[in-house]
Amino acid sequence: MEIMRIVSEAQELDQAAVDHSATVMDSNPPFFATYKSLFSSRGSMNDEAELLAVECDLPLVDLSRLNSKLEAKQYKQDIITAATEWGFFQIVNHGVSNSLLARLRRQQVKMFRQPFKKKVLDFSDDSYRWGTPTATSLKQLSWSEAYHIPVSSANKLARSSTNRCVIEEFSAAMAQLANQLVDTLAEGLGRDGTYINENCTRNSCYLRLNHYPPCPLPGEVFGLVPHTDSDFLTILCQDTVCGLQLNKAGRWVTVKPNPNALIVNIGDLFQAWSNGLYKSVEHRVMSNPHLERFSVAYFVCPSKETLIQSSALPAIYRKFSFGEYRLQVQQDVRLTGHKVGLTRFLA
Repeated sequence: MEIMRIVSEAQELDQAAVDHSATVMDSNPPFFATYKSLFSSRGSMNDEAELLAVECDLPLVDLSRLNSKLEAKQYKQDIITAATEWGFFQIVNHGVSNSLLARLRRQQVKMFRQPFKKKVLDFSDDSYRWGTPTATSLKQLSWSEAYHIPVSSANKLARSSTNRCVIEEFSAAMAQLANQLVDTLAEGLGRDGTYINENCTRNSCYLRLNHYPPCPLPGEVFGLVPHTDSDFLTILCQDTVCGLQLNKAGRWVTVKPNPNALIVNIGDLFQAWSNGLYKSVEHRVMSNPHLERFSVAYFVCPSKETLIQSSALPAIYRKFSFGEYRLQVQQDVRLTGHKVGLTRFLA
C-alpha cells in the first residue's frame, strides 16, 4: 500500500509539473511560430566578451539626504555627476512605498501569467505588445512582452479595477519623484525644471510593464535589443534577476540588481536639452534560458509639439519637436532595422 501511495503521489507531481509547464507555454507569446523565418538562419549575436559582461554597481544616491541642509548640496552633485559620467544611477529612500511596489508586481505577474490570448483583453486599444514586428534578423528581435500604458488613459484602458487602482497610485508616485529628479538635473545646468515638468504631464508620460520569458536561445536573441530611450528621463523598477546591461566606455557591463533601489537613466531629450552634458546611454536586456524577469518603467515624455532646444551655445543639436524626433526614429527603424537617434539632429 505504501509503495502504491508513493507511486500515486509521484504521478500526481509529474502531472502537476506537466500542467504547470503547459500553462507557462500557453501564457508566453508564440515567438518561434511567428518569427520562424528568422530562426531558420540562426547565428550567434555576440562574441564571448560581450556575453560575459562584467557586473557593476551603479552610482547610488540616497534621496533622504535632500532633507538635510548639510547634505542636500552633495546629494544634488552626486546625481549630476552620475548623469554626466554614467547616464544611469540608482536611488534609495525615494518615497515610493515597498507595499505599493509589491502590489504592482503581484498584479503584473498575474497579468503576464494568464493565457496569451487573454492578454489583449486586460486593456483596450493596442496596449499589449510583444516581439519586434519590424525585425528582419534575430539581432533585431526582442524576446519579451509588455503592456504600454499611457498614464492619462490607464483609468479608461484597464478593464480590471484592481489594475486601475494600483497603476494610478504608482503613476502618481512616479510623477512626483520624476519632478524632483528633473528639478535637480535642471539645476545642474543653471536652469529650473519648469519647462520639462510643465510639458511632461500625465497626458504624455507612460508606463511600460515588461516581462522577459525564459529564452531557449540566450546567446542568439536579446530580451530587449540595444537602444537609448526617446524621452527625458526613465525610472525603472526591476526584480532581482540579472539582465540589464549598459554600454560604458564602449564596453557592455551588467547592472547588479538592488531590490531596495530604483534605477534612473537619462533619455535622448535630456541629452539634447543639456547640450550633451548628460548622457543618454545605450542599454539592453539579455535573455535568460531558465528564469523569467519582470520590470516596470516610467517614461517622462513631453507632448508631440514640445520643442527641444540645447541649453548652451554653441548648440550641438538643432531645435526639434518631440513629434519630429519620434517620427524620425520610427522611419529609421523601418528602413534600417535600428534606431539612429540624436545623430540625425546635429546642428
